Amino acid sequence: MNKKSVKDVEVRGKRVFVRCDFNVPMKDGVITSDKRIAAAIPTIQYLLENGAKVILCSHMGKPHNIFTEGFGLTKKEKKAVEKLPAEEQAAAKAAYLAKAGDDQKKLTLKPVADRLNEYLSGKVTFATDIIGDDAKAKVAALKEGEAVLLENVRFDAREEKNGADFAEALASMADLFVNDAFGTAHRAHASTEGISHYIPAVCGFLIDKEITIMGGALEKPEHPFVAILGGAKVSDKIAVITNLIEKVDTIIIGGAMAYTFLKAQGGKIGTSLCEDDRMELALELVEKAKAKGVKFLLPVDNKCGASFDNDAESCICASNDVPDGFMGMDIGPKTIEIYAEAVRDAKTVIWNGPMGVSEFENYAAGTRAVAEAVAQSSATSIVGGGDSTAAIEKLGFADKITHISTGGGASLEFLEGKELPGIACLQDK
Repeated sequence: MNKKSVKDVEVRGKRVFVRCDFNVPMKDGVITSDKRIAAAIPTIQYLLENGAKVILCSHMGKPHNIFTEGFGLTKKEKKAVEKLPAEEQAAAKAAYLAKAGDDQKKLTLKPVADRLNEYLSGKVTFATDIIGDDAKAKVAALKEGEAVLLENVRFDAREEKNGADFAEALASMADLFVNDAFGTAHRAHASTEGISHYIPAVCGFLIDKEITIMGGALEKPEHPFVAILGGAKVSDKIAVITNLIEKVDTIIIGGAMAYTFLKAQGGKIGTSLCEDDRMELALELVEKAKAKGVKFLLPVDNKCGASFDNDAESCICASNDVPDGFMGMDIGPKTIEIYAEAVRDAKTVIWNGPMGVSEFENYAAGTRAVAEAVAQSSATSIVGGGDSTAAIEKLGFADKITHISTGGGASLEFLEGKELPGIACLQDK
């Protein structure tokens, strides 16, 4: 996968539409973490320094949309309202519209514009709409080396529907499209894919890094290649496991999904989470790995709790012999040693998903130990997924990881071998 980046095209004097991921955490109108904003600065700074007129775009949250058809309601909401008695319908419609108005106040990108200006010396103005009069006027007024941030693109329902008229309206403001939002690259939305049908499209530095490092690891990995997969459900990782069996030397399984494999093999798992309807598939995956000569490591011991609670009675037990009334909550000490050993000699490591209930301090040891093993490894290391990334950052290992993916769902689909719409639409070199 070899896509053109901003360095491969002329940007001076051009209006450049940049899709960023400014979906930052907020509390009472205050940004609590600006890592996603900081991550976008290199691309924006490059464009500004090279004389582009920059139009920034992003979503934030999942706003209750007032631009949808039917009284400002979604189809589902409209149907629900229509089932109500006539005298209640007006009140229900008003309530939905009030909720939409509240969302627009809470999910405005104005605080993002303010934070961008702290990084970019006040070079960013803010448009109070997306393709309306304010946006058009501020885009028209842009000088080389200046930027404008449009309002939350999801305030218009046509964004997520990839409406052609909306995508064309976005494109009409610019000469070039730059996608730098890997976290939304798996979605074919108007501002991530639709716009590319009207103006040339290239990637920013963030997406370029994802393609180069993660794509390179999957296409031409150094061996031994180890994949560490955690999380709650086998069903969430079926496609990832299936794809990676063709590429890796070792697959390490952690998290609650391990119990589906263990029960399928005849183990006793107590009240641990299990997808009974996936047990046959779990066995098939194990057999497929065996046939390919891939080591498929499952926990040999676990830390179990009497209930889903940090302070519940706990015990260490064999993974296939969990006591009645107990559930597996983390990998145990023997498993930690085995997993760490498997990572130690790896040349390429991909990690996605926690080893246990890492949000509970008493059941976070497995995830911490894997994070430390990955950080201490000399391998090319790639970490994706919120819990895995949080563990790496909390422990201060981020600078020891080759690449921390900026996309949750996008990185998972990338590992599945899927073509991401927001990347497929970019020009090839």
